[in-house]
Amino acid sequence: MTDSILSKAATMEIPINSNGDSRTAEDDSLEQGAQIGGSLDEIVGTLPVAMDLQQVMVSGPNLNETSIVSGGYGGAAEGIIPTSSIKAPSMHHSNSNPSMMSEEATRGVAVEKFDSMKKWSINTYKCTKQMFSERFGRGSKTMDLELEAQIDVLRETKMKYECILRLARELTSHFYNMVQTQQALGDTFADLSQKSPELQDEFGYNAETQRLLCKNGETLLGAINFFVSSINTLVNKTMEDTLMTIKIYENARLEFDAYRTDLEELSAGPRDAAAMVRIEIAQQQYQIHKDKYERLHSDVSIKLKFLEENKVKVMHKQLLLFHNAVSAYFAGNQQQLEQTLRQFNVKLKPPGSDKPSWLEEQ
Repeated sequence: MTDSILSKAATMEIPINSNGDSRTAEDDSLEQGAQIGGSLDEIVGTLPVAMDLQQVMVSGPNLNETSIVSGGYGGAAEGIIPTSSIKAPSMHHSNSNPSMMSEEATRGVAVEKFDSMKKWSINTYKCTKQMFSERFGRGSKTMDLELEAQIDVLRETKMKYECILRLARELTSHFYNMVQTQQALGDTFADLSQKSPELQDEFGYNAETQRLLCKNGETLLGAINFFVSSINTLVNKTMEDTLMTIKIYENARLEFDAYRTDLEELSAGPRDAAAMVRIEIAQQQYQIHKDKYERLHSDVSIKLKFLEENKVKVMHKQLLLFHNAVSAYFAGNQQQLEQTLRQFNVKLKPPGSDKPSWLEEQ
């Protein structure tokens, strides 16, 4: 009886059941045999030497072929999941996920750029077609006669004010050269007054006169420079800003007329299902550009009104300054000239300053 139990123990395999318990029916029979014939240690001690560690290593499962068994040893085949089938997909997913996200982002940017280019091309084509139609008299144009007249007046006024600005700058340059010449002449007269005793009084009178003219000339230059600065701001900032808004308004008007013409052409055509879809899209685009046109039309009207009020206020002050300063200078009224500059808050270089004046910096 002991020999049969030993031979059976030497050749049997020990499977692992679903609960992780390594006890089997054969183990129970061994315990029963041990209780009958002796202790379990005596039975195990009689195992043959052939059941060594090398045989266990050879007969054990390959690590690369290890499987997870569900339902116990010898269960159904669908319960076995190879280890290689678990590791490979997870590694492939971790490596390909960033590249897939990058490709999707690149594709999204490309699609967005393509859509933007497509919209720009369609809009440019429609506007160019509308512009040529208006030039050759075949297309209608939305016009506000009162607003167009105000825009024309503004453009003409800007040209005239640019002429005033150019002439005032030339006057400043020429008058500055004259003042510098008077200063040099006064210094020469003063030097000759010291070196020519027989003409000391005559040279002294002329030196004092030239110095006084030079001082009044610098005061007048301050007034003219203030006049030039104010006209430059009015022309190149205030008027230019309004003209930029007018340019945007005119572009919006052209787009509005282009989409209006497109809607009219589609409405006059057939009314099948595809045409109705195009008409609906054209109606939406027409409404968008109509709202934009009306908004810019209102902006231009408001800016023209404010510009006219600002222009009158600025020019009233600057023309009065220019007139009073020039009149006081050529009348030789030094007190009136200085009072004019104080009236309009025109600041000059303090006397005795060694720094170059604003005239020398220009």
